[in-house]
Amino acid sequence: MVHEHNHEEEERYITLINDEGDEELFEILLTFDSEEFEKSYVLFYPVGASDEEEGDVHAYAYIPTEDGGFGELMPIESDEEWDMVEEVFNTFLEDEEE
Repeated sequence: MVHEHNHEEEERYITLINDEGDEELFEILLTFDSEEFEKSYVLFYPVGASDEEEGDVHAYAYIPTEDGGFGELMPIESDEEWDMVEEVFNTFLEDEEE
């Protein structure tokens, strides 16, 4: 999956190009770093979708570029990484509800 990043949009949005070559705009929900896996992670959902809707949130690992961009998005492949990402996401949701 290819992505483009627009710094003028204050790091809140990311554009992905899907397999058909169409651009899709996503709103960034959360970014965080994991010392355990030595990666950074980004969670985002399609613009216009409610963040309450299950299944619409996408998660990828990335290695930040020198200018603070996302670099290449990499799929999360291990169950251990998914468990950690889900735990961070659930904590984020709990904090948002307070």
